[in-house]
Amino acid sequence: MDRRDTFFNHIKEGNTSKGEFITLGSAMLDGETIKDAFINVPLKTMNRHGLIAGATGTGKTKTLQVLAENLSEKGVPVLLMDIKGDLSGLAQPSPGHPKIDERMEKIGLPFEAKGFPVEIMSLSEQDGVRLRATISEFGPVLISRILGVTETQAGIISVIFKYCDDHKLPLLDLKDFKKILQYATNEGKKEFEDAYGRISTASTGAILRKLVEIEQQGGDVFFGETSFDVDDLLRVDRNGRGYINIIRLTDIQDKPKLFSTFMLSLLAEIYSTFPEQGDSGRPELVMFIDEAHLIFNEASNALLNQIESIVKLIRSKGVGLYFVTQNPTDVPPEVLSQLGLKVQHALRAFTAKDRKAIKLTAENYPDTDYYDTAETLTSLGIGEALVSALNEKGKPTPLAATMMRAPMSRMDVLTATELGDLFSKSKLTRKYNEEIDRESAYELLNKKIEVAEAKAAKDKAKKEEEALKKAETKRKASSSRRRSTRQNPIVKVLSSPTVIRSVLGILTKMLK
Repeated sequence: MDRRDTFFNHIKEGNTSKGEFITLGSAMLDGETIKDAFINVPLKTMNRHGLIAGATGTGKTKTLQVLAENLSEKGVPVLLMDIKGDLSGLAQPSPGHPKIDERMEKIGLPFEAKGFPVEIMSLSEQDGVRLRATISEFGPVLISRILGVTETQAGIISVIFKYCDDHKLPLLDLKDFKKILQYATNEGKKEFEDAYGRISTASTGAILRKLVEIEQQGGDVFFGETSFDVDDLLRVDRNGRGYINIIRLTDIQDKPKLFSTFMLSLLAEIYSTFPEQGDSGRPELVMFIDEAHLIFNEASNALLNQIESIVKLIRSKGVGLYFVTQNPTDVPPEVLSQLGLKVQHALRAFTAKDRKAIKLTAENYPDTDYYDTAETLTSLGIGEALVSALNEKGKPTPLAATMMRAPMSRMDVLTATELGDLFSKSKLTRKYNEEIDRESAYELLNKKIEVAEAKAAKDKAKKEEEALKKAETKRKASSSRRRSTRQNPIVKVLSSPTVIRSVLGILTKMLK
């Protein structure tokens, strides 16, 4: 048996699956595709998380597209973060191309063009299902970690939430939160001090400045109602295919704080609401986070710790997370160590630093007798990748350079007309795109302040009126005394000059 046959058997044995699986492509050896040497990923391991990495233009987005298509076809809903705006084509079938036919022939798979059920979503004012969350849903701990506040400031945020709970003041949006912070150190200062202790103006000022930072990145659009229900990510169409939910984030690249805030809130909400799934044989939801470095670059240590914890725990809810980025080093080691599937497209070595990074990346893959991993990483072509997955028993499959299969859907964006048709048919757009600004902390506190100010003004006016009445009474009494003194005839006679001179004359004689 020659080396090629040995390799074929090696791959087939390592990629055999008794349950449902997704075929990514076929293995390659010495630059040639080995037909029918399929690289399979068992569906039951898709909640073990994964990484799709590679230099710009090497095929990461198409790999993401292939995974999303195959998951949808098997009834698993998908959530995609579309940073570059090039994933909407999943809704339409591929127009086909001779190169696609050639690729699929080499792999040994038939090609069938298909479109998939797609829901377009948005964090901003772009068209699509609006994704929102309320401040209350975040809670004091998560808000504190997102803002990156000090321990003292985190304590104040907890007190603010407690006050709002005690007084039934809904915290829905940023203006609610800002208003209660201002109230705590101004009009309601004494009330807060009596119930919860003194709150520092400097601390509330620091928190307000951090809120402004979130607001400037679009937080005023994200925070509010109608709050998104994560169960709506789990829909399937009438044919049993999972919906592919695409969040358009083309205007979020320069707003990493908002992106991190949204991702953490979404993961926390999913973890707190989804039931424990156990070993069900298939994931409940698979999420792909494109340009994953946007989450981690601006995250505080507290936020990174929270993300790491959720990545470790959310697997038990049947949720798989897949990070898509240019270099594996964009993902923190603590998160990288949790990933089961790794699809590594080509890396480019232009500098000594690049070569060092490639060497470190190669060391993260299983040992193999068939490749020089570091060299292979720099020689892969477009649509080719090194793949390491987990088999049904959770063991790594043989490392394989892989010719990746072509997407079944369009590898291009939808036209404006096609997007319009998609929006018009969306049930979720009608459910979530009506803006609601019901009475909450902002309005209730303003009413409370207005009532307090009106009462204070009334009390002041009353005191002023009483003071005027008192002064008037005093003036009248004094005037009355003067009048009565002038009109009394006895006093008038006794105080006359004649009587006074007579009395003084008598007193003078007596003294002599």
